[in-house]
Amino acid sequence: MKVAGLGFRRDVTLASLREALLAAGGSEGLAALATVADKADAEALQQLARECDVPIKAVHADKLSGIDTPTRSERVVEKFGTGSVAEAAALAAAGPRARLIATRVVSQDRTATAAIAEGDGA
Repeated sequence: MKVAGLGFRRDVTLASLREALLAAGGSEGLAALATVADKADAEALQQLARECDVPIKAVHADKLSGIDTPTRSERVVEKFGTGSVAEAAALAAAGPRARLIATRVVSQDRTATAAIAEGDGA
């Protein structure tokens, strides 16, 4: 199962989320989008999920904490206990033996990040 993890600011636009996802590898073959649970209801994310025809997997923040990621944002480490919400959400949602196939990329306006993981599912 292939899952795109997305990290973003509350005021993110559909265009920024789409741009980040495309830069990470696009939506082809995706089984789901994943993000931290408290942002899973964001309108732009809901629109992207409809556009890609995939569900959203909401990952609780405590499940992101401690997931080792190849990229690192100090702000994200302080808030979530992991280096990248996008990478950690993708890994958590793709299953216990998941691996990243695309590390975090950032939209040009810096409001969205995306990463893609592949795994056996959770």
